[in-house]
Amino acid sequence: MKNEKNVKLTLKTIRSATMLGFLFLIFSCSHSASRISQVNQSNNKLTKEVIWHIKAINPEAKFLDVKALDKKGNIYNVKAIQDADHRFLMDVKAMVGKKRLPVKMLISDDKYTPVKAIGEDGTVYDIKAISPEGDKMDVKGIKRAGDIIHLKAISKEGDFYAVKAISPDGQLNDVKGVKVSEEKLEATVHGVEIFAHIKALPQAGCAGNKSIWHIKAINPKGKTINIKALDKKGNIYDVKAIQDANQQSLLDVRAFVDGKKLPVKMLISDDKYTPVKAIGENGTVYDIKAITPEGDKMDVKGISRAGNIIHLKTIHKGVVFYAIKAISPDGKLYDVKGIKMSKEKLESTMNGVKVSAHIKALPQTNYISRIIKY
Repeated sequence: MKNEKNVKLTLKTIRSATMLGFLFLIFSCSHSASRISQVNQSNNKLTKEVIWHIKAINPEAKFLDVKALDKKGNIYNVKAIQDADHRFLMDVKAMVGKKRLPVKMLISDDKYTPVKAIGEDGTVYDIKAISPEGDKMDVKGIKRAGDIIHLKAISKEGDFYAVKAISPDGQLNDVKGVKVSEEKLEATVHGVEIFAHIKALPQAGCAGNKSIWHIKAINPKGKTINIKALDKKGNIYDVKAIQDANQQSLLDVRAFVDGKKLPVKMLISDDKYTPVKAIGENGTVYDIKAITPEGDKMDVKGISRAGNIIHLKTIHKGVVFYAIKAISPDGKLYDVKGIKMSKEKLESTMNGVKVSAHIKALPQTNYISRIIKY
């Protein structure tokens, strides 16, 4: 009898604990959702930017500082700057005095591509990894894979050390060279010819096989909707993401029109939402639309900006936004976004068409659901 009472008491205790845990879970989820909602309503801006450290990592997993150096040997910090609620594509800057100088890969015929910071007067600063003993190692681009140039610190023995951006709370991004132009000359910054931009991107696995990824909108019921390019006559063409190298950090998005792979870009516009178009070699512009199985056509546009990223959505009946994803043959999902390399409204001119941003597929990454203070 006594054992039976003990069992009843134990069951009652478990039920009470379970109920308290359930109520705590509901409260926690509600509170968390409220916080995320508050952040999402802040127009995609952190109340304070987050400064990520740039480090090289040696084979013993020791971090080496990555710094900028002037001709006199003065040393300056190099940091990645998160100024929005995502970590898709972060600027890397040298902190020289009160100025933040862009860090770029320069045009060069050397075996490895030099990485430098560029001052407003065209002054070039070396970028080095510095060991605790004071040894200085070059930081250079060692290999290109599609639109990505792999960046490494090079030891005096010729070993390659990975270069990473590290957040105050321990998240890691890869630091890479990024190209958005098909030409060797990417741009000219303060009179200095550059080959590629230096950015911090989410870590992504490598892939040995080239592949074509499908571009789809996904509606709230989890059904996919084809994304297509249309000409003025109503002809319909495929839009795909292209993995053409041994990297998955950044995939090109192209329209496949009559045997040609046309770039897909955001165009300069004063509209509420930024138009997305494919651009032909003669400047012909092709609409980019989501097309339902019933034949309904929906616009694909940039709806909001967060730092270097423009969020891309399908617009259903003018109000409902559907996410746009790149889906690999083996089921990986990437986000399709607009990316900016320039602070100017005009990013570039392509075949006579003014472009405001490039369209790329990037690894999905968690959004910052809290404000990080440092």
